[in-house]
Amino acid sequence: MAIKLFDAELKVMDILWSEGATTAKRLAEILGERVGWSKTTTYTVIKKCIDKGAIKRENPNFICHSLVTFDGAREYETTELINKMYDGAADQLVASILEQGRLSKGEIERLKQKITEMENPGKA
Repeated sequence: MAIKLFDAELKVMDILWSEGATTAKRLAEILGERVGWSKTTTYTVIKKCIDKGAIKRENPNFICHSLVTFDGAREYETTELINKMYDGAADQLVASILEQGRLSKGEIERLKQKITEMENPGKA
């Protein structure tokens, strides 16, 4: 399921992805500690996530369950970035990252390994 999640919504989802099903009250406590949100702000963002279909609310206790996986959200955001900034050309995103020179030797090796795996599916 492809859903656009904004930064505030991702803060709520991050907690659900790491902690699993959580009460709205606990989400408000955590976000109050981490980013200084009020209970009202947290509940407003939770409602937006429910309206989008990213969170399912269960009673009693207003328990929130994620309906979107982290990998699904990451895939959606990556596709959006590639389409928005690179006209759909994923290789241009990779080239941009490489040109910045920010990759460690370990990251470069992992990329090489991933490319080799993609070129030779089924061989490990």
